[in-house]
Amino acid sequence: MPEFYRNQNRKLVQETIEALSSESSYELVYMPKHGRTMPSVKVLGDLVDKLREVIFPGYFGNASLRPETYEYHIGVNTDAAYRLLADQIRKGMCFSCTQGKSQSCEECENKAPQMAAAFISRLPEIRRLLATDVQALYKGDPAAKNAGEIIFSYPAIRAMTNHRIAHELRLLEVPVIPRIIAEMAHSETGIDIHPGAQIGEGFAIDHGTGVVIGETSIIGKNVKLYQGVTLGAKSFPQEEDGTLVKGIPRHPIVEDDVVIYSNASVLGRITIGKGSVIGGNVWVTRDLAPNSRVLQRKATATMFENGAGI
Repeated sequence: MPEFYRNQNRKLVQETIEALSSESSYELVYMPKHGRTMPSVKVLGDLVDKLREVIFPGYFGNASLRPETYEYHIGVNTDAAYRLLADQIRKGMCFSCTQGKSQSCEECENKAPQMAAAFISRLPEIRRLLATDVQALYKGDPAAKNAGEIIFSYPAIRAMTNHRIAHELRLLEVPVIPRIIAEMAHSETGIDIHPGAQIGEGFAIDHGTGVVIGETSIIGKNVKLYQGVTLGAKSFPQEEDGTLVKGIPRHPIVEDDVVIYSNASVLGRITIGKGSVIGGNVWVTRDLAPNSRVLQRKATATMFENGAGI
């Protein structure tokens, strides 16, 4: 290549580097604060895998457990999860920090292990809740051969494991990490559950692809959703400057024993009463009394005879 063209190429590359390095690009740049890098998606993936091994021993990780090694297996993986989590919480605190280096750094160094230990203490309850989710899926799915098949292969249990972990971390006010863990499940399963959503025991998602559950949703016991269901917001109030108001209740309350069929959209801060059934492909934007039935209007035979809708 002639020298002229090489010089032109180098000039173009240098101009691009200068443009990418300009101060106008800083809003898209993360520079580690206090010398600590941001949380690692890979490490958090390893953390969730460790927790899965603790919650469902033998199904994930070491699959050759024996009674005499069971406690050792639980201990090793729980301790490893605690250490990984404490370090990632420290990094998450730095990532979310709005202050310069100060006394608050020492406070965060002390608080992160406390948060991690508090989360670890919640693992028995997380396991109990997930056991009820597994049973709900087994009872409600005629294709399921046994509970082990559900634990090992159903996307709903994978998504709910991530959610119940992320939700507990959010309750402890751990920054950023709950959302990362939730989005891992979203990427893997197509099920999008915000870590702020409150979900009772015995929760079942059949098939699951396309399910969306918003941040302020409250779901009771023994609720079942099918694929494509959205529990979403109807509107988004704005501040005077046009930014959205954060954190207000804007998603549905779904009471116990409700079934919502595929591709239904339930929108706004409404209450779906206990024992209600919502059919597929319908929109619900108003409260439903207990034991309500909301179904699509049936097409008449005359419509099809006349070729309508075909």
